[in-house]
Amino acid sequence: MVAGAALLAPERAGAVDWAKVPEKNITFFYPAQISWDRLFTPGRHSGQRRYPEKTCVGCHGDIDEGPLGDSLVDAEKDKEPSPIPGKPPFVKAKIKTAHEKGELLIRIEFDPGKQPNIAMDKEFETKVTMILDDGGVKEAKQAGCWLTCHSDVESMRWSVTGTTKYLTETRIPKSGGDIIKPAEELAKLRAAGNYLEYWQARINPGKPAVAVDGTILEKRVANEKPVVKATATVTKGVYTVTLSRPLDAGPGYKKIVPDKKYTVGFAIHAGHANQRFHYVAFERSLMLDGIEGIADLLAPGSGGGAAR
Repeated sequence: MVAGAALLAPERAGAVDWAKVPEKNITFFYPAQISWDRLFTPGRHSGQRRYPEKTCVGCHGDIDEGPLGDSLVDAEKDKEPSPIPGKPPFVKAKIKTAHEKGELLIRIEFDPGKQPNIAMDKEFETKVTMILDDGGVKEAKQAGCWLTCHSDVESMRWSVTGTTKYLTETRIPKSGGDIIKPAEELAKLRAAGNYLEYWQARINPGKPAVAVDGTILEKRVANEKPVVKATATVTKGVYTVTLSRPLDAGPGYKKIVPDKKYTVGFAIHAGHANQRFHYVAFERSLMLDGIEGIADLLAPGSGGGAAR
């Protein structure tokens, strides 16, 4: 299949008139080794005094992404011990959301620029990820996916082999390193909806995208049979990626309903990057059939909402 060819089935490709859907311009930036823990280390982040009254996007959104990427992509070793020569500091994206025939669709369009091939992920050139929360994770609306990024996650400052993204609530502080809470306590957290859902498109230009979905609680776990679908095209260097899943996907998935605000976060791995060597976006809010100003991303339906 040539780059730029449609990957959607003909009847599916025409389901949403994306030209009528409002778009949100979001800048993704390179975060280096700036972990959630570091942001609350005295003297490391002045914003800790304003949190949680102010959110990450509330302080930095649409203002600081470019400067942050510039300062972190080739920062001193305290922040970036393994700089990637020639790595662009940020990536600009256009994001649209809609719902159609009982599915939520997320469309991300971006030009990654000239990415050096760092050959970490030998299987996929690019990965596009979204996290979703329905209010079950207390601080998600303040910080989005940054909650999951800790100093002991593999490839971070105090890297522990095999440690993936996780939520702080799943740990018991101990001298010499935190320990994971017992299985029964983790089960209670999950039953209460205290987990993040993630969707991912794994991409090699010219081939069908591979969809992955799963959850983040005490660790990141991929579902054996994902319900999320993913498509991707590349035309003149511009990637157009669509992630979708049923609004009600059954047990283990967060139900998506009208008149409820959700938190979403996004990340892009480009140039065969893996682990922390990605671009991230600050948290945004999403609502089905929302009114402008209520949520950052509106997901209109086919019943006329798309023409707003």
